[in-house]
Amino acid sequence: MSLLGRLLVAGAGAAAARYLLREVRTAPVGPDLERTNFRGRTVTLAAGPALAAGAAGAGAFGAGSVPAGAATLVAGLASGAVGLYDDVVGARPEQRTAKGFAGHLAALRQGRVTAGLVKVVGVGAAGLGAAALLAADPTVRGHRHRRGQGPLRGAVDVLLGAGVVAGTANLVNLLDLRPGRAAKSGLLFGAPLLGGVHGGIAAGAVGAAAGLLPADLDEQVMIGDSGANALGAVLGVGLAARTGPVGRAAALAVLAGLTAASEKVSFTQVIGRTPGLRELDELGRRTD
Repeated sequence: MSLLGRLLVAGAGAAAARYLLREVRTAPVGPDLERTNFRGRTVTLAAGPALAAGAAGAGAFGAGSVPAGAATLVAGLASGAVGLYDDVVGARPEQRTAKGFAGHLAALRQGRVTAGLVKVVGVGAAGLGAAALLAADPTVRGHRHRRGQGPLRGAVDVLLGAGVVAGTANLVNLLDLRPGRAAKSGLLFGAPLLGGVHGGIAAGAVGAAAGLLPADLDEQVMIGDSGANALGAVLGVGLAARTGPVGRAAALAVLAGLTAASEKVSFTQVIGRTPGLRELDELGRRTD
């Protein structure tokens, strides 16, 4: 895809996300999506489904093939849907006690299925479906190599792809603790993925995130789990589409390491103590 094509896809993603934000915000369900953020301001979670649909739709349109476009839709829309479920149901008092993956597993051992666990399983399934679609795509890197390998190695490659999609979705969601942080992370993650046959996937996600970033920074909206998971999942498809088994394994190792670190270390504290990251994190955010 040409540079002009990627710019058009990014613009479509931004326009779609902003339009959908207005539609969801003014819909009958709009008041039910209002929340109080960490500073006590009233914000709306309408940006979450708007970002999910905008990123998935524009990314699918910009994909270099039909299977890759279908993978983008599956990953983005499904991850956004289960993220929205967690945003709504997970806010209930009985759900708030389970924190992190370990907390969700502990609740399951007690016979309780948390909204967070539904989200984890849903994002994993979305990643698996997307990776299976990519495995049949001749435009995806490593496809020729996969054609000659046995079913076991093919299955491992699909699992690696699923891990990349789900891991990226989870990582972006882990960063969604301050206004604009997850959207900025999406822009940074997406920038290196804009080239190549499937660069339009990342362009759609980047455009949708950029379109909602001003409202996010101004604390008018919150993208929540719905938007963060979907943004990461679409970018994960873009990453999986341009990597073979070795690249996917390396990416998954990094994602798994960061996820494990998040259970022990506060990313917010690390960002606050690191020059450069701190200023980038605060850039454009309201201070009053």
